[in-house]
Amino acid sequence: MNSTALYLLPVLTVAFALPAVSEEAADGASAAAQSAANTTRQGGQEQATDIASITVDRGIVTRPGRLTIEPSFSYAHSNSTQVAVEGYTVIPALLVGLINISEIQRDVLVGALSLKYGFTSRFEASLRVPYLKIDEDLREREAFQGTPVDTLRESSGDGLGDVELALRYQINDGLDGWPYVIGVIRAKAPTGEGPYDVDRETIVDSQGNPIGVELAERPTGSGYWAFEPGLSFIYPSDPAVLFGNLSYVWTREEDEGADNGGRIDAGDVIRFGFGMGFAFNERTSFSLSYDHSIIRKTAIELDNNLFDANFDRIHVGTLSFGLSQRLSPDASLNLSVGVGVTDSAPNTEITLRLPFSL
Repeated sequence: MNSTALYLLPVLTVAFALPAVSEEAADGASAAAQSAANTTRQGGQEQATDIASITVDRGIVTRPGRLTIEPSFSYAHSNSTQVAVEGYTVIPALLVGLINISEIQRDVLVGALSLKYGFTSRFEASLRVPYLKIDEDLREREAFQGTPVDTLRESSGDGLGDVELALRYQINDGLDGWPYVIGVIRAKAPTGEGPYDVDRETIVDSQGNPIGVELAERPTGSGYWAFEPGLSFIYPSDPAVLFGNLSYVWTREEDEGADNGGRIDAGDVIRFGFGMGFAFNERTSFSLSYDHSIIRKTAIELDNNLFDANFDRIHVGTLSFGLSQRLSPDASLNLSVGVGVTDSAPNTEITLRLPFSL
């Protein structure tokens, strides 16, 4: 696997969690709707005690003895263009050599089932099991060859993703003008196939000379254990609810063998986000949120390639719009649309969720 692929390893940790991130917008709207309803019923400082969960790392905890089942489906599309130049410059305006331009399109479908259970009025646990299907197309002209003919290469992958377990604890009561503060610790297990679990193929030029390595199929997981402690904040301000979160993802390093670079330490991630939910009435609400992830560079024990130059960090930013419709006191339908605002984020992501409680 080339160094670029290794550098992008931590992106998988965040990319496969993006459906959960974009869900926050729709849930923020649901929180606003319930806040408005609670103002009528309870008033004052107790107005937000029944605010619906905004996502796995935002929102008031589930009431004790209550089980919430949440099937969800999301679709994400990414499109990027890469330019490679092999040649030399005679004068600043004249290049002698070859220019290779490639276009990559990626479609990711994620079906997930989440379970949340409230043990006490302040503590809950949740489990999320995703299933992914990935299709990727690469259109380019053969590297280092002067040809006007485009080639198209296709690859795909499907299977179980990385299973997540989260524990959330409400730290305070949100009284005296303070926001609700909820602590969370999340663990992600490498149950999906990682980059080193799938077969790899050697890329050769027209003369049969190897020029690189690519994955034979798309991985459905990061391949690494990840642990994410964090805090989320909720501030009811009728008829709106303001929310935000801050967390740090630590990825445990693994020994992938000398052929793969020895011990690989996928870069850690700093995540933060904020937004607002606004209730139109007791059933319908709208939300707007922004989420940003800063992914550190992957460290490779036996990386001796002195010609590779990579950035020390990758930024993934998504702006989300959500709409929530309460179907009954125990069920709601949430739709959110996320738009990538950085090059590493998916161009578009659509998520549909149907949480209901027992």
